[in-house]
Amino acid sequence: MTLSPEDLNTIEKYALQNAVKYGKAPQPKAVMGKVMGECPHLRNDPKAISSALAEIVGEIAKGNAEAWETRLSEIAPELIEALSVKKEPVKGLKPLEGAVEGKVVMRFAPNPNGPATLGSSRGMVVNSEYVKMYKGKFILRFDDTDPDKKRPLLKAYDWYLDDFKWLGVIPDRVVYASDRFPVYYDYAKKLIEMGKAYVCFCEGGDFKKFKDSKQPCPHRDQSPEVNLEYWEKMLAGGYEDQQAVLRIKTDIEHKDPALRDWGAFRIRKMSHPRAEIGEKYIVWPLLDFAGAIEDHELGMTHIIRGKDLQDSEKRQGYIYKYLGWEYPKTLHWGRVKIHEFGKFSTSTLRKDIESGIYSGWDDPRLPTIRAIRRRGIRAEALRKFMVEMGIGTTDVSISMESLYAENRKIVDPEANRYFFVRDPVELEIEGAEATVAKPPLHPTDSERGARDINVENKVLLAGDDVEKMEVGSMLRLKDLYNVEITSLEPLQGKFSGESLEALKKVKGRIIHWAPVDGISVKVRSPDGDFKGIGERGIAKELDKIVQFERFGFCRIDAVSEEEIVAYFSHK
Repeated sequence: MTLSPEDLNTIEKYALQNAVKYGKAPQPKAVMGKVMGECPHLRNDPKAISSALAEIVGEIAKGNAEAWETRLSEIAPELIEALSVKKEPVKGLKPLEGAVEGKVVMRFAPNPNGPATLGSSRGMVVNSEYVKMYKGKFILRFDDTDPDKKRPLLKAYDWYLDDFKWLGVIPDRVVYASDRFPVYYDYAKKLIEMGKAYVCFCEGGDFKKFKDSKQPCPHRDQSPEVNLEYWEKMLAGGYEDQQAVLRIKTDIEHKDPALRDWGAFRIRKMSHPRAEIGEKYIVWPLLDFAGAIEDHELGMTHIIRGKDLQDSEKRQGYIYKYLGWEYPKTLHWGRVKIHEFGKFSTSTLRKDIESGIYSGWDDPRLPTIRAIRRRGIRAEALRKFMVEMGIGTTDVSISMESLYAENRKIVDPEANRYFFVRDPVELEIEGAEATVAKPPLHPTDSERGARDINVENKVLLAGDDVEKMEVGSMLRLKDLYNVEITSLEPLQGKFSGESLEALKKVKGRIIHWAPVDGISVKVRSPDGDFKGIGERGIAKELDKIVQFERFGFCRIDAVSEEEIVAYFSHK
């Protein structure tokens, strides 16, 4: 095999980039990986590559850092610019291959059939961080052209925009694919005229038989003129629902059946939830077609997609080849599984909400951004969590505890402390005089002051603490005084002084408590609802994060005279 001048140039530029990057002679293995990635046609003759690579590396090794950079700037200035970008401005994100400052365009393209999930946030955050890194443009594109299987939810459009705002990400442009049907139709007509697309009338099962046997269907060889007639009739409503499909002509004998003559448009006589669209169209573009057109029209330079969507890229590659376009550089990442939620799909969650299993898309048991926002997870914690995960093709399994750890760093210094007891049991204390307990609002910030809690001779204890008590048990009511338990039914004790040292000598326990005139509190959590009594001062913390001592961090969601509703954040 004889290498072309372009192939030799590719080897040289990546060898030079390696030398400039590390300040020493190129490392052949690293260079080989880059070359094979860009030139897959060379994989059939690795010996020829190795020979050419050894010769080029030998020549480069004779030079110095200045000579390497000068030569690289001559043959591949974009690689010099990529190296000049700060390598790791944010932990977890490596430089984008071929990225040029000021020219990078990336997108996040959700189907708005429900609100953004934690999985969605990865694409929202990472794409926006890359664009910020290279001072480029970030586009939010709603891929909302499926009126059936993934039917858009009208509220979800605004929810996405709101979640973007919460994340601190402002898209440079918002695009609705459902507004762009005329563009898709124009390109479909062009491909038909080129003989690269045809109208197929086969039933699904019949076409699959043809495809699986690598045989053309009866409609594949229709002339462009005939296909244009059928296409116009499709647009005019001349066929029944799903009677005709416009297919992109590929290699009918391709080794991968998924790439053989794939569907680009189908007939669905359904309305779209957006009033601007309604029943305006009956021929709907499928995602691979609309996405291919949009990525070109919007000027994408880099795309990040799941490794499970590599077939989409290959299908779309036919359109790019037919129309003479250059495909954006693509990065793939593996799936992310979150232990606490397992497998889920937006369509399944939607059904469960409609059936009443969940209270709404912000139910604390759900993996949506709306839910974790309501629980008090901060945007900066989620951003850092997703960025540090980085991009890799390996599937990863993570725990929400990692996100909670990031959030804890942010909220712990801010959250005021309060007492809250679940399943409260009243404790009557013999010999206790009326007093005012003064627990600090925050244990490390004395300037915030204290909470004043009036106590006579009764307090409320958490039910699970009471279950562990025995007659004679010594305990300390936190920030109050010591009590010796004298009876379990009814629960009674006697005042045993205020010295914490005395408690230590008998190995007593320190527990939290609540005043008997406290307020009812309901805590909503992923594990269900918890009810109890808390301090009345909690009512002043509406929409803020507090820590219920020995229980966890919570966001105060609603306050009334009868009850406080809090959403559990984490321990």
